[in-house]
Amino acid sequence: MSSSERQFTQLSSGISGLDSLLRGGLVEGRLYLVIGPPGTGKTLLGTQFLEAGLEAGDDVLFIHAEESASDLLANTAELGIDISDATFLDVGPDSEFFEEAESYDVVKPRDVEDGHLISDIREAIERVDPDRVLIDPITHFQYLEPTEYQFRKRVISFARFLQDRETTVLATKTPSNQMDSQLRSLSDGIISLSYGDEKAGRRIRLRKHRGIGQQDGSHGMEIRESGVKVYPALEPEQRARSFDPTQFSAGVPELDALLDGGLECGTVTILSGPAGVGKSTTATEFLASAAADGSPALAYLFDESIDTFTHRCETFGMPLSRLRDEGTLLVEEVESLALSPEEFANRVKTQTEERGAELVVIDGIAGYKNAIKHGQDGVELRRRLHALTQYLTRENAAVILIDQRRDVTGLHEPTSENVSYLADNIVFENYIEVEGELQRVVGALKKRVGGFETVPRRFEITTDGLQVGDPVSGMHGVFEGVPEQHGDNDRHSSTR
Repeated sequence: MSSSERQFTQLSSGISGLDSLLRGGLVEGRLYLVIGPPGTGKTLLGTQFLEAGLEAGDDVLFIHAEESASDLLANTAELGIDISDATFLDVGPDSEFFEEAESYDVVKPRDVEDGHLISDIREAIERVDPDRVLIDPITHFQYLEPTEYQFRKRVISFARFLQDRETTVLATKTPSNQMDSQLRSLSDGIISLSYGDEKAGRRIRLRKHRGIGQQDGSHGMEIRESGVKVYPALEPEQRARSFDPTQFSAGVPELDALLDGGLECGTVTILSGPAGVGKSTTATEFLASAAADGSPALAYLFDESIDTFTHRCETFGMPLSRLRDEGTLLVEEVESLALSPEEFANRVKTQTEERGAELVVIDGIAGYKNAIKHGQDGVELRRRLHALTQYLTRENAAVILIDQRRDVTGLHEPTSENVSYLADNIVFENYIEVEGELQRVVGALKKRVGGFETVPRRFEITTDGLQVGDPVSGMHGVFEGVPEQHGDNDRHSSTR
């Protein structure tokens, strides 16, 4: 059988997001290295690997050298992880070593400890016949060997001994220059954990997965109340999708007329404008209309609490509480500094698939940018928004991104973060000054499917919701924010 035809049995790591990065899970009978600085979650990840084995009916062995079995059980139990049925082998020194001031005067310590350690491990493996083994840390082997050559022989021999038994091994290690390359080359898979500064957060990266491959790149990781959670970065898929001409109406006839009927499924709309102009209210008109028609809709609020959002919209006559109770509308408040962009993207992905969402509103881009925590030059923002919106549109959902521009009047740039290329449609809302009074206008700059009115319309926000008027005709300078009425003198001066 050729290597391309070989069939691998894959096992769950106990962490669904990690299984996704591993293209299905760990390969049975392989050796995996989990490497990372202290405090990054290596041991915790390993205990979830053991728990998954216990839940599958496997026999598991935990070889530990730094923490006692009682401490390990207590620490994992606090996170709801139960490995009490595992077999524990403590290969670290006990308290008697210190109390008796034991020393080696005649022989080298490695000559004594080497024999004890190997015999203890061999006896435990033969007695338990484990399906899974966690070695935390594998550095203990390293200390017993005087040269890299002998260490390499030891690890190869140990790996083959376990492989003959079809045992899957997870070994942890803190990075160091000494013998790191040996372990990396001997491992069938390498899981690298890191903990960056407050901007980057915890990260996980798969450096290697022999025979299967992995999802490359840096991914989100968090330690939550239930243990390690891994959030793979979304990858835009290159799969074809059929066009669905279904439109979502705002339920406001004049706004629908401006947009040639509404917003189409599978398109991205950027709704831009200065603070307070009415962007969220306009987006909610689409949400409420879609949900009232039975189309599942999702809204993610970065800039406003759910209570404030619900109260404000219901003041304008939109029955959000009823639509949420009926299950056609889900509104979530997102704390941008408390989660990674991967965690947010996976939340959106999961809820879109579970609810069959047809309309998704993200309010707004500035809050989402805060969740990224790094790449503040905008490149990372655009890359992640691209992946997220590509996923949603391939699920045939209509997407509305709310973007706050800096200018109160005028329309110098259509978006604040140069994200115009993501948009199939660009709808702007703006203030204009008319005889010393600020008025609101709404218009369209771009609509990929169908047409749109080229003249903006005035609108107001009243207790009855969004009230959109007739097109602003007979005026110029609307896009500058200070419109003037057309007149003979104006026309004459413009042709000079």
